[in-house]
Amino acid sequence: MSELPFKRISVIGLGYIGLPTAALFASHKVEVVGVDVNQNTVDSINRGEVHFVEPDLDLVVREVVKEGYLRATTVPEPAEAFLIAVPTPFKGDQYAPDLGFVEGAARAIAPVLQVGNLVIVESTLPVGATEAMAGWLAEVRPDLRFPQTAGEGSDIYVAHCPERVLPGKVMQELITNDRVIGGITAVCSARAKALYETFVTGDCVIASGPRVAEMAKLTENSFRDVNIAFANELSLICDKTNINVWELISLANRHPRVHILQPGPGVGGHCIAVDPWFIVSAAPEQARLMRTAREVNDSKPKWVIEKVHAAIGAHLTQHPGKTAADVTLAVYGLAFKPDIDDLRESPALAIAKRLAMQHPGPLLIVEPNIEKLPSGLENALMSDGSNVSADVHVMLVDHQSFRNSASPVGSIVDTRGVWH
Repeated sequence: MSELPFKRISVIGLGYIGLPTAALFASHKVEVVGVDVNQNTVDSINRGEVHFVEPDLDLVVREVVKEGYLRATTVPEPAEAFLIAVPTPFKGDQYAPDLGFVEGAARAIAPVLQVGNLVIVESTLPVGATEAMAGWLAEVRPDLRFPQTAGEGSDIYVAHCPERVLPGKVMQELITNDRVIGGITAVCSARAKALYETFVTGDCVIASGPRVAEMAKLTENSFRDVNIAFANELSLICDKTNINVWELISLANRHPRVHILQPGPGVGGHCIAVDPWFIVSAAPEQARLMRTAREVNDSKPKWVIEKVHAAIGAHLTQHPGKTAADVTLAVYGLAFKPDIDDLRESPALAIAKRLAMQHPGPLLIVEPNIEKLPSGLENALMSDGSNVSADVHVMLVDHQSFRNSASPVGSIVDTRGVWH
């Protein structure tokens, strides 16, 4: 492409997706203005620093900030394209999606929109949310024509392009993964495709509309969740029938058309643990399998805690005169998946916090990817993982530094098959 179609873009939300996306655009000589409500985040980026662990991201951010292609601010500024990458959590303790951050971002950028601008939502959305977002923009800017009412003759172009990357490989997968683009009109989709082709080498596939693109992301993560639930449920059955689940899965996967995933302590992260509920909340009578899978995966941490208490009880039986306060627990891993520092929706973190509340004895935390323990674990002790001395060892996340390590001395609760 001889000339870049967009010379100045703005990324709203500089978290796990927004910052890598901003950095990649900037690395292709596009001026990028990143916007975030957190002043500390803005300040760190403007120093060329990153506020979370993602391989290769720090190198790119440092370079593009130094060259002047990326800067951060707390207030939206005019641009040719706006990418919204803010969280979509649950509403309180409900499983319904909370679009407050998306609405806030839309209303924040609306005053600086100009004719010809493109607005893309990368945040994971329930079906219909892209059109709702376009409606919020129109409320603030009645002087502009938007595609939901003006069609192809709109002043502003709106599309949904969900992120679909794996933490720990974000910088690679943002480039090589196919992108699903759902514009409200064909022109919206074409404009969005031109933007992503700045750096994406995978196919930019245009969906028939934003609702299909929204549902595609939810479907991808729900598919994963159902398959993980099968593995987790299988681990419960094997525990009940005294069968080694890791051996069983290894044998079953020798079938050419069988690929069972590995069980664990639950399912975490901001996507797989959340997205299926968006489908369930939209169609509760039809999404019976997805609801059951979510319930299986959500219940796994409780089962792990029960196994830990059983191991403590067995240890006390073998050592008369001891009490639970004399038993040292060692927990391995807090992140929601291996080799990252991301604690969002982490079942391992939830288990560790529950054990911290329930166990009266010493609690050791081995997590090589963080520098300090999060709130709820103030009374626990951090360990670097070398020569851990404990009575009960609980493997929750199979970080690279834990894999193939020798089984420790003491009782073992291994949810990841590291020491099986």
